[in-house]
Amino acid sequence: MFRIESARIIAGVTRIVRDVGIAEEIAQDALVAALEQWPESGVPDNPGAWLTATAKHRAIDLVRRRETYARKLAEVGRGLTDVAPPPEPPGPGDIDDDLLRLIFTACHPVLSAEARIALTLRLLGGLTTDEIARAHLVPEATVAQRIVRAKRKLARAGVPFEVPYGQERAQRLASVLEVIYLIFNEGYAATSGDDWVRPDLCEEAVRLARVLAGLMPQEGEVLGLVALLEIQASRTRTRTGPEGRPVLLADQDRTRWDRLLIRRGLTALTHALERGGDPGPYTIQASIAACHARAASWADTDWAQIAALYALLPPSPVVELNRAVAVGMAQGPEAGLAIVDVLAKEPELASYHLLPSVRGDLLARLGRTAEARTEFARAATLTRNEAERELLLRRAAGDAS
Repeated sequence: MFRIESARIIAGVTRIVRDVGIAEEIAQDALVAALEQWPESGVPDNPGAWLTATAKHRAIDLVRRRETYARKLAEVGRGLTDVAPPPEPPGPGDIDDDLLRLIFTACHPVLSAEARIALTLRLLGGLTTDEIARAHLVPEATVAQRIVRAKRKLARAGVPFEVPYGQERAQRLASVLEVIYLIFNEGYAATSGDDWVRPDLCEEAVRLARVLAGLMPQEGEVLGLVALLEIQASRTRTRTGPEGRPVLLADQDRTRWDRLLIRRGLTALTHALERGGDPGPYTIQASIAACHARAASWADTDWAQIAALYALLPPSPVVELNRAVAVGMAQGPEAGLAIVDVLAKEPELASYHLLPSVRGDLLARLGRTAEARTEFARAATLTRNEAERELLLRRAAGDAS
């Protein structure tokens, strides 16, 4: 319950204390209180509301201790005693969404790009430092330092808790889009834990992207992100089987894909492309997702088009690995394997489980079964997600189910 509610609790408390680091600590204090009280009193009817109210009460107590009661009442309004602070006057183009405010606050340019992403994934995605480190292929200690320093820097700079306007909003947009995208990815394919999919994160990322599109309807990349997430989200219920086992894209029942989300995504993609100019990375990825959405089956997919679209993305080892999959389908597994074998020399992918997993797929298609099983077994040792590990171990044992 805390993992689901923590982002909203932190966002709501930040509105009161104006410090994301303190807000996270108060949210964790509320969790401790629940762990102490619920075993005796029972789980409340609305656990999320209980956690939120407890955290806000503690935030208010902290404010009262720090400053005189009368001074703080004048600052945040007389509604303070009712726990929820009064809404701030809306500005032009403002949206009263605490989670979106939290993203923009954590993506302030006073922080480095790496620090913005790490902090926001920690606060909004509920990811551990280990999960964030694995997602970005960097040491865990590096991520931990980024998060601690980012909180301190925001506090020292007195960054306001708001969705900014004009040029300042535009300056933070790239980081905000990336964070929403990464939150969705963690929900779509969790980096660790027992569950392959975390629908709560996917739904929250889609919601935030839609809110942002309402805030900035002329931004093509915002629409591109909406398109990408909605098309990807259309597959969520087919990504696991009845027992919770992962189902790969090639094996999914496409008749169960959410056609409404696909239509919404394709419409957003059309609007993004109509903005003109060179498409950005989210619009390109949405175009790739659209190729899958329009195909009746895995075999019917326009793999040549997908490979060409991957070539348009900013180059990186992970993008090239994805392109290798498409090339392997369009031109044959030998062509894909040639790309993967070059990527095997990249230090950045040394502990990336999808590299041996993709190589295993290509080897299996070439009939090199023993080598493929070895690659699947190696991939299983690298993933931190239990459901994915079980899938890879089954493939290493020769079970294709």
